[in-house]
Amino acid sequence: MIFCQLLHQYEEDCKKIKEANEGLLTDFETGLRSFGLAPKTIVQHIKNVDFFINCYLLYEDAIEAIEGVDMVSMYFGDWFIRKAMWASPNNIRSNAASIKKFYTFMLTKGWVEQQALDMLAQTIKEGMPKWLTQLELYHQEEYEMDDDY
Repeated sequence: MIFCQLLHQYEEDCKKIKEANEGLLTDFETGLRSFGLAPKTIVQHIKNVDFFINCYLLYEDAIEAIEGVDMVSMYFGDWFIRKAMWASPNNIRSNAASIKKFYTFMLTKGWVEQQALDMLAQTIKEGMPKWLTQLELYHQEEYEMDDDY
């Protein structure tokens, strides 16, 4: 009974977060258009961010997009590699760029702090070589989950 109540609460929380995320993605898209990016580039950024905020952040818990700014290491270091069938070095780089743009947008709205964005950028810069190595190992079927993402 308690499990069913918890599951119901999780599903309700996810539904609310997805509705909020829809608005965030729309605002983000408008922001990207204002920079004059090509429509194809905008669509790719939206898809990348959508996967992060609506799949990863809601996978095990109902986590709002604002809270996800410091969760990219586990995302790229493990989850994305295992769950995104299209995971490749270029896709990891592309997704990292999209997520960085998204949280830069969130900063301009006052929804995240500069310090959080700086940490995100540092995490991506320092983590990228390791994430690419883990992807390669995963594809070679030698992948073992590492606690130090």
